[in-house]
Amino acid sequence: MRTTLTLDDDLAARLKELAHRKGISFKEALNSSLRRGLSAPERSGRRAKPFRVRTFRSAFQPGVDPLKLNQLSDEVETRRFRGGA
Repeated sequence: MRTTLTLDDDLAARLKELAHRKGISFKEALNSSLRRGLSAPERSGRRAKPFRVRTFRSAFQPGVDPLKLNQLSDEVETRRFRGGA
């Protein structure tokens, strides 16, 4: 079907760039973009509730890596076994 279409300058430039990059005609770039846009699921009018991270107070001081506490415990136990303090 042949029709006349008025595109905003920014959209026309993006379509021309897409056509050039993919090595296709402007018409093919426009049609494929319209197909993708029309087949995309419609968004509901409601916005998703924003994700919030709740902070908590920790007994650890800044710089203490709680993941290395087992390693520290092992080192202390090894020193005690060897007779060191």
